[in-house]
Amino acid sequence: MHFQHPVFLYFLILVPAAVIFLIYAARKKALDAKKLALPAAFARLSARLNPRKRAFSGILLVTAFFFFILALAGPEIGGKLVEIKRSGIDLIIAVDCSASMDTQDIKPSRMLKAKDSLASIINKMQGDRVGIVAFAGVAFVQCPLTLDYSAAKMLLELLDTRLIPKPGTALAEAIRTGIKSFPDKERKHKAMILLTDGEDHNSDPMAAAAEARKEGVRIYTVGIGRPEGEPIPLLEANGTFSGYRKDKNGQTVMSKLDEMLLQKIALETGGKYFRATGSDVELDRIYDDISGMEKKELKSTTYIKYENRYQYFAFLAFLLIITEMFISERKGIWVPWEK
Repeated sequence: MHFQHPVFLYFLILVPAAVIFLIYAARKKALDAKKLALPAAFARLSARLNPRKRAFSGILLVTAFFFFILALAGPEIGGKLVEIKRSGIDLIIAVDCSASMDTQDIKPSRMLKAKDSLASIINKMQGDRVGIVAFAGVAFVQCPLTLDYSAAKMLLELLDTRLIPKPGTALAEAIRTGIKSFPDKERKHKAMILLTDGEDHNSDPMAAAAEARKEGVRIYTVGIGRPEGEPIPLLEANGTFSGYRKDKNGQTVMSKLDEMLLQKIALETGGKYFRATGSDVELDRIYDDISGMEKKELKSTTYIKYENRYQYFAFLAFLLIITEMFISERKGIWVPWEK
C-alpha cells in the first residue's frame, strides 16, 4: 500500500492516546457517579449498565478514528501501468571559448554573455535533448546529448576562455564535432546553435556547413560582439586585467564580430542568424523556430499509476460512528462477544 499524503500517518500516534483518554474518561465518570449518588442508587444504576458494551462503543470510536486518519493519508491500493512518451529534437550548442571571447564590447564580456545565452536556451527546453560543444583552436564535446538539463547547466559552468589550450578559432571543427554528436543514421530532428563572435582562422567553415546540410543539421548562429570590435584583453588566472593582446609586430589586436560569415553558415543549412542582445529575444525566436521542427520519440517511460482509495476508509469510519450511535450501554442489547 502506498500513501499520497504520508505526513498524515504521524497522527496515528494519537490512536493510543485516544484509547487512554477513553479509559480515563470512563473511570472518571464512574468515580463521579459514585461520589454523587447514594450507595443504593449507585448499585441499581451499575446493575443496569453493561461495561462490555461501553468498551465496545469505545473500540468503535477508536477504530473509526484510525480509519479516518488513513483516509486523510490517501491510501493508494492497486494501479495500472501507464506509459509516457517524450518527444523532441536533438540540439547541440557550440560555444566559442577562444581568447577573443574575453572582449568586452558586450557586457560583461562575450564569454559570459555566451554562457548566459546557453543557460537561457536550456531553461526554455521541454523534452528536447541538449548537448554542448566547446571550441577554440580545436573542439570537443563538453556534454553529450542528454535530457538531464541540470547536468548540462552544471557542465556549462566549466566553460572558460582558458578551457582549451590550443589558441585560435576553428568554426569548422566545432561544426564537425557537433555533427558527430548526433545519431548517425538520422537526417532530421537535428539542430545546432553556434554562440560565437564569428572569427575563424582558415578552418573552412562553409565546407563544414555544407556537410551539416547533407546530414540534415540545421544551424542557427548567434553573433556575440559588435562589428566595430574592441581590443582583446589579457587576463590573469584570477581574472585580473593585465593589458591588451598584441600581434608579433606589437600592434594591439582588435576582435570584430563577423556577421557575414555567420549569416552564410546559417543560410547554407536552412537556419537563421541573430545578433546577441541584452534581452535574449533572439533566443526566444530561435527556440520557437526549433520547436516547429519535426520531433521524434526520445524516451518512453512506463510506471505504475496507483489509485487513491481514501473513500473506502472514510466510509468505514463513518459506518463505525453511526453504529456506535445506536449502541446503548444498558444490558439487554447485543454485542459481538456477549452470549
